[in-house]
Amino acid sequence: MHDIRAIRENPAAWDAALSRRGVDAMSSQVLDLDRARRAAITAAEEAQAEQNRASKEVGKAKASGDEAEFERLRALVAAKKAEVGEMQERAKSLDAELEALLAGIPNLPLAEVPEGADENDNVEIKRWGTPRSFDFTPKEHFDLDGVKPGMDFEVAAKLSGSRFVVLSGAVARIHRALAQFMINTHVDENGLTETWTPVLVREEMMYGTGQLPKFGEDSYKTTNGWWLIPTSEVTLTNIVNGLIVDEDYLPRRYTAHSQCFRSEAGSAGKDTSGMLRQHQFEKVEMVSVTHPDKSLEEHDRMTACAEGILERLGLPYRTVVLCTGDMGFGAQKTHDIEVWLPGQDTYREISSVSTCGDFQARRMNARFRPTAGGKPEFLHTLNGSGLAVGRCLIAVLENGQQADGSVDLPEALHPYLGGKTRLTAEGTLA
Repeated sequence: MHDIRAIRENPAAWDAALSRRGVDAMSSQVLDLDRARRAAITAAEEAQAEQNRASKEVGKAKASGDEAEFERLRALVAAKKAEVGEMQERAKSLDAELEALLAGIPNLPLAEVPEGADENDNVEIKRWGTPRSFDFTPKEHFDLDGVKPGMDFEVAAKLSGSRFVVLSGAVARIHRALAQFMINTHVDENGLTETWTPVLVREEMMYGTGQLPKFGEDSYKTTNGWWLIPTSEVTLTNIVNGLIVDEDYLPRRYTAHSQCFRSEAGSAGKDTSGMLRQHQFEKVEMVSVTHPDKSLEEHDRMTACAEGILERLGLPYRTVVLCTGDMGFGAQKTHDIEVWLPGQDTYREISSVSTCGDFQARRMNARFRPTAGGKPEFLHTLNGSGLAVGRCLIAVLENGQQADGSVDLPEALHPYLGGKTRLTAEGTLA
């Protein structure tokens, strides 16, 4: 959500920042609505004052026996009461209209974010690891002999339809091991608090993190009004929804392993092979709630946490800064981390780490009380994948594949697999 005062004070700067995201100037529309809203509030207050004055005079007229004046004043009070109600309703309607307009406008990019139209304009800032040279043509994860017994798309399609998978046996255990490894690393080494949250949330929680009202078609809604979370960013960030916390409460750093659900609206025909793009998947999420002065520093720290998982697994990756045209709705700045997939001979996104500034906090009315005193201020929120578990499974399988269809597994996972080090070509752990 945008600060209406900032728009009033410098509409040209606000429009210029929006234009970097490819959004047409909107300050005139916003400010016209704001002026109408404030005028209606003023008119309602003036009518209320007139009603109050007339109400006092009614009693005096009654006491003095002036029946004509009494009736005139009583009629005036009734008329003013109706006028007050009318103006208050108009002010309420205009306020809701302004809030709805602001709620559909994306966050402003930071000045340092590169300008661009789409993913082709993203800027690489880091590359780690060297993609392995194979003496055979590497396969995609679902074509590996050792994977096929434990990754069933046909049964999943029978159960649920397309873009679902059933994992079993050794592959399911590797998937679970990855999630446990990520959570333990974030808790034991990165200082995050492990959290378990619901996957069903109220509509206002989806609004708070920006999935609603604009992107409802990307998620699933139950018949009784709950929404299935697209990521535990929704629940972790909304922990501070409606709160005013003390400054020394900050920063708060959370991590959660959860099921996630996305409709993948508009992605028909895209990444349909394998388990790269699913309706139901698992992620280990990171969320930080910080002081405004610390959010950029926290953004770099969270990016390093996600990168560290890939480094421990020995998976080559590159990190890019998303350009203005490729950023998500609520982000001020985003780092995407892309892991190397030899089966596709390319890097693919495995984590997206964003700082949102006070954009989400305004929607949630989440503030902190400065230690030095003064009015409560809005918090800053950040979120990022640490990592997408299914995509990490794909990367582990493809990067560790052998010519015979087996897979050598990263050393970091061995303790989580009972000391087993490889997935055999027959689909068992050895």
